[in-house]
Amino acid sequence: MPDTQLCLEALSALSGCNVEASGGASMLTPQDFVNIVALKEFYKQEGFKELEYPSLGTLSLQDMEDQDLYSSPPALTEGPATAGPDSRTTVKINLQDFFHPQYDYDFTNIKDGDATFLRGNESYVRPCGWNRVALRVKQRYDGGDNWLGTGKDAWPVSYNGHNMDGSHGIILTHGGSPDSEPQFLDAAAASLVTGETRGRGVYSTPDIKVAEKYCKKFKSKVDGKTYKVVLQNRINPEKRVKCQREDIWLVYIPEGYNDVQTRATVQESIRPYGLLLRKE
Repeated sequence: MPDTQLCLEALSALSGCNVEASGGASMLTPQDFVNIVALKEFYKQEGFKELEYPSLGTLSLQDMEDQDLYSSPPALTEGPATAGPDSRTTVKINLQDFFHPQYDYDFTNIKDGDATFLRGNESYVRPCGWNRVALRVKQRYDGGDNWLGTGKDAWPVSYNGHNMDGSHGIILTHGGSPDSEPQFLDAAAASLVTGETRGRGVYSTPDIKVAEKYCKKFKSKVDGKTYKVVLQNRINPEKRVKCQREDIWLVYIPEGYNDVQTRATVQESIRPYGLLLRKE
């Protein structure tokens, strides 16, 4: 397992909270963290400035979202910083209860080449180049652990990049030259008027390279290095909608849902199991 303090910094960068180790009970579970990351991006898209979360209270959606938690702000930012790390909500977690080192896996020097892997009978793009810190999620959900397995009942793997906020831009962004697929923009434009494909909700991707483009970065106090951080999840295939881009998945949140319904939708659709770190 990477340095414990580095992992806490990564969780802080993702959640926007100050995450600290505790010998007592954890204030948040791994599921809470994926909920917070997903909901913060969703509510920002909806135009809100704050998120209310049980046991934490009010979380700002604006404080230093585009800045490193542990370094000076970049020269160009969108709007002024409204708060520093010391003003953020403090979250205490029990390391033994939160992490599961037995299932850590370092993909840093692994290259899969043409090898193929499946999870839930769907392609699994392993996070080569990243170091995975396992989260303690086994036997934490009703219905057993089949969702976390490799068989046909397993849920597919998805990655949540911090800035995958469900905006139209992420659907319209094309990985190559627009000229290489002239029909792409037409399809993307059509998606803007089709609710099921445009999507109001939470976005993730089965491709770690796509997630990396939108991931959170932070400068660590541990070694002074800059790291990228991404959550590795399993996504409920019955709750996922594929977008015009095959590498973008949506968990749709219907209009009119209140906070409780929205949080429940995320919780029953996306389950985290790995914290991915990559040195820049």
